[in-house]
Amino acid sequence: MNAQKILSQIMKQAGGGKGSSSGIGGFDAKSLLGGGALGMLVGSKRGRSMGGKAIKYGALAGLGALAWKAWQAHQEQKSAPAEATTATDQPLEQLSGERQESRSLVILRAMIAAARADGHIDAQERAALAEQIDALGADDELHAWVEQQMSAPLDANAIARDADSPQAAREVYLASVAIVDDQNPMERAWLDQLAAALKLDGDLCRTLERQAGESSA
Repeated sequence: MNAQKILSQIMKQAGGGKGSSSGIGGFDAKSLLGGGALGMLVGSKRGRSMGGKAIKYGALAGLGALAWKAWQAHQEQKSAPAEATTATDQPLEQLSGERQESRSLVILRAMIAAARADGHIDAQERAALAEQIDALGADDELHAWVEQQMSAPLDANAIARDADSPQAAREVYLASVAIVDDQNPMERAWLDQLAAALKLDGDLCRTLERQAGESSA
């Protein structure tokens, strides 16, 4: 599947800034994150507004690097020695091939779950999401996969099982933070479930959330 391509587009366009209309490969952040794709999950079809869920654009741009930066800050706060990394325990941007594709899939899965966490999504929003994903160049396999994710029960443990390293877990959580409104009790509860499933401690979660907030300022 070309999940990495889709996630890369989202991240690059997010880097254009809030509401940016500068195109990347023919697409733009406002279309993708505001009026289309994920925006259809966080926007307004029944009186809900974009203010209801705060897409933190900056937290999606350079996602892996931001999650790594948050981890380093967390280690410094604990005065803990640096930990050795493995081939999979690297920021998303440093991965390639199959590892990058697998990481992209779990991050996209987490983002879709986060967007669904408040329980509000209708058939029209689902159809619009599918249309926007297709417009980004999704192949039939990825399109079918997105449809499956839209219908699957929310399962934080299943997402956590696919996070292949501590860095992957941090990226999954940060991507989810970038989608939800943590003032919404249902969405806050989802973040807490996800953190527990990913085995992220509370201090690290707060550091990741702070990183997302600073990146979108």
